Amino acid sequence: MNKCMTGDTDFRRLAPDDSALEQALGVMRVAFASMEGRIDPPSSLHDLTVDGLSQTAGAAEVWVAGDPVAGTVILTPKARVLYVGKLAVRDPGTGLGRALMALAEERAVALGFEWLELESRVELVEVHAVFKRLGFREIARTTHKGFTRPTGILFRKSVR
Repeated sequence: MNKCMTGDTDFRRLAPDDSALEQALGVMRVAFASMEGRIDPPSSLHDLTVDGLSQTAGAAEVWVAGDPVAGTVILTPKARVLYVGKLAVRDPGTGLGRALMALAEERAVALGFEWLELESRVELVEVHAVFKRLGFREIARTTHKGFTRPTGILFRKSVR
């Protein structure tokens, strides 16, 4: 599957050699910029390159919306769940984030998963509220290597 439409939004799955990978990474960086100085440790996005995103596109599903790219999400199959990562939109408040989550749900069902899962940093309380409104529930607190306090919150949502 390379194209998908959810509601009024067209999505495209990027191949490892897609020229839009650079745009997708740019949208992620813009969207995650507000976390700078708010989260500790810093986002793994700092270490992500176009080559790294290309490798991810070979192992997982990298989806984009818009031309030029206005939103992205990475969907990674894991044991029993489809993991939602690097959900990013260039312009918040447009409904594109909600549409990307709807795409994630559709893909989870199509791939035979019962759950969507994602992680958010503990400091991003406004993001947690959005995920809860979308039907996600906190299932665990996680701790990055080298830290003694929880640094992340794991959320899960049933898609069945």
